Amino acid sequence: MAPNKRANSSDIAASEQQKLSPCGLPIRKIPGSYGVPFFSPLRDRLDYFYFQGAEEFFRSRIARHGGATVLRVNMPPGPFISGDSRVVALLDARSFRVLLDDSLVDKSGTLDGTYMPSLELFGGHRPLSFLDAADPRHATLKRVVIRLAAARAHHVAPAFGAAFAAMFAAVEAGLAGSSGGPVEFNKHNDRHMLDFTCAALFGGAPPNKAIGDDAAAKAYKWLVFQLHPLASKAIRPWPLEDLLLHTFRLPAFLVRRDYAELTAYFADVAAGVLDDAEKQADDIPRDELLHNLVFLAIFNAYGGYKFFLPHLVKWLARGGPELHARLAGEIRSVVSTDGAVITLAAVERMPLVKSVVWEALRVNPPVEFQYGRARRDMVVESHDAAYEVRKGEMLFGYQTLATRDERVFERAGEFVADRFACSDDGERRRRLLEHVVWSNGPETGEATEGNKQCPGKDMVTGVGRLMVAELFRRYDTFTATVEEKPVEPVVTFTSLTRAAAAAGHGGSARA
Repeated sequence: MAPNKRANSSDIAASEQQKLSPCGLPIRKIPGSYGVPFFSPLRDRLDYFYFQGAEEFFRSRIARHGGATVLRVNMPPGPFISGDSRVVALLDARSFRVLLDDSLVDKSGTLDGTYMPSLELFGGHRPLSFLDAADPRHATLKRVVIRLAAARAHHVAPAFGAAFAAMFAAVEAGLAGSSGGPVEFNKHNDRHMLDFTCAALFGGAPPNKAIGDDAAAKAYKWLVFQLHPLASKAIRPWPLEDLLLHTFRLPAFLVRRDYAELTAYFADVAAGVLDDAEKQADDIPRDELLHNLVFLAIFNAYGGYKFFLPHLVKWLARGGPELHARLAGEIRSVVSTDGAVITLAAVERMPLVKSVVWEALRVNPPVEFQYGRARRDMVVESHDAAYEVRKGEMLFGYQTLATRDERVFERAGEFVADRFACSDDGERRRRLLEHVVWSNGPETGEATEGNKQCPGKDMVTGVGRLMVAELFRRYDTFTATVEEKPVEPVVTFTSLTRAAAAAGHGGSARA
């Protein structure tokens, strides 16, 4: 019997050793369950949108499973829009990185998660963002977008300068008006950033002139028809909202006329891009490329600025006069206050400005979610354990938790303005930036035809830096109230204090 016992002991030891990941972490069963079909996804949807909120939804389940950050959960919208709500959630910085590896995950049709919007919203075509990196059309379309971004890079700063001047002239006028009341930033941002986006990418007449004052409203309406299954707290009472927004798809024909107007506008202003693609023999039907350019401009670019810039201004408002003074000093040491265009090269020499923008993108990434299907059986590692995932399972990452991982960032839940500027250790800064992944890739990475990283990554960070630089070249400080909302915070200016030199060029010292 003794030899058999020794053999059994050896088998057990070998078995235990086989349950270690390549990095030596114990391989465990993924905790959590999907519950009862239909009823559990419905209950989870209500928890996510109404009873807990997104962040508490995940944190409560992490706590329920002993701190595990890889979990099985149901993701909204659930029945009847989602065909399958089941996902494996990756809720820490280490496991999240699986979603950035295009060799491990297939992202075909996963942009919005567990549902795919109707192709009627895109002229019958599947936009670039819904294509997997391995799809031949992905490389062809992304090549055009990368070429466009490079060709138009020198238009970004002057176009933004014009938009900023118009935006804040309106804000100042509102503050100085007869009522002297507060002025909401978001409304002006919505209008002027759509004009900026189109001017920077294509030139030509701005949409608010070519289409009308309701151009931004039409663009937003089109976005709503794509994203309404993920929206919340837009309609009261909440049971009515849940029925209207999360249970059935809004019919695409209700936005068809608006989308036709937008498409006609882009067919005109983007004609040069469309012609160039034909000359370059990019092998993309003109109509398909046109609808991709509409998606690029409104969903990817304008939608990103609509979300990101209010968050950026929110954090600046909360930073107060001390942060404002530091930023103003840095900015004015690089550029003059005489109204000359601030260039992207100039803001590259402003370490605190760059840090503020990176930190805003870390704390409030414009895209909170990442999805992808496992290409094969694999082992996903978190900080403390590893988990087996089967081919075809949907992986989901909640970026807001991944980029606030306390195992990576000190004071991870706080906005630290100089987080990326206070250290002379360039290697340490690079390691931190690898975990700033709002662009579907690390901030240290680069968009290519063969990956899913955002081709407008540099434009977004550049616009954020220009916003900060223009703001504190023109103003010494400002005050604003912030009301947190599910999609974006509502920032309302209550005062703007002009810089002395700027005030000398027309305008009061205090607007």
